[in-house]
Amino acid sequence: MAHNPKQHQVRAKKHLGQHFLNDETVAEKIADTLTLNNYKTVLEIGPGMGVLTKYILKKPVTTYVVEIDTESVEYLQANYLNLAPRIIEEDFLKFDLNTVLNGEPFAIIGNFPYNISTQIVFKTLEMRDQIPEFSGMFQKEVAARICSKEGSKVYGIMSVLVQAFYHAEYLFTVPPHVFNPPPKVESGVLRLTRKENYDLPCEEKMLFKVVKTAFQQRRKTLRNSLKTFNLSDNLKANSIFGKRPEQLSVEAFIELTQMLENNVETS
Repeated sequence: MAHNPKQHQVRAKKHLGQHFLNDETVAEKIADTLTLNNYKTVLEIGPGMGVLTKYILKKPVTTYVVEIDTESVEYLQANYLNLAPRIIEEDFLKFDLNTVLNGEPFAIIGNFPYNISTQIVFKTLEMRDQIPEFSGMFQKEVAARICSKEGSKVYGIMSVLVQAFYHAEYLFTVPPHVFNPPPKVESGVLRLTRKENYDLPCEEKMLFKVVKTAFQQRRKTLRNSLKTFNLSDNLKANSIFGKRPEQLSVEAFIELTQMLENNVETS
């Protein structure tokens, strides 16, 4: 009997971190996290066999997908004919999206491969001028970390840097058994909504440096962990330097960065 290519299932590839979602209810629920505010284009990362894609295609937006796996691309081309011209066979992390999206605003969605999920978030931050919304599925602890607030044990670099520009909401947890193959951990779906005013009142590179330096020695007070910034005595006396990084809100980190910028200028 001739093998019908449309029925041919794509094999999950370990090196690509593929776990295919095979639960329609969960797929529809993830698609429904899109608010459709402030954009008319959606980019799905890593669509695989299109279980999430088909629910995005029902929405009043233009859908693009970016997929590195040739086998998945062939499956999508055979099964989603109207999507075919908007399938980008590239590595999301390396590809210049504006060769296709021409500077237009777009939302990102996906069941992200766990091994590159944080890099996807950092690329989103770089392109934040164009990305008013971002939603999708991560390993549960990564999603929880991104959305956590100061005072939490998991609050860290990702939490501060994402929340400097976006409101982060942890939406729901997804169990392993709805995937093929099932991952060893639970997954979590989050949504990031860009802040109305997402311009920083400090230098972005400096903020990233301060946050990373502080959390690299998260048990120490900032007075000790930020020594490399040559703090003036005047600055060291400020009570904020007696705190540990997880005690500082995103706003406090921005204020701290401004203080350090002024310290550099006057020292």
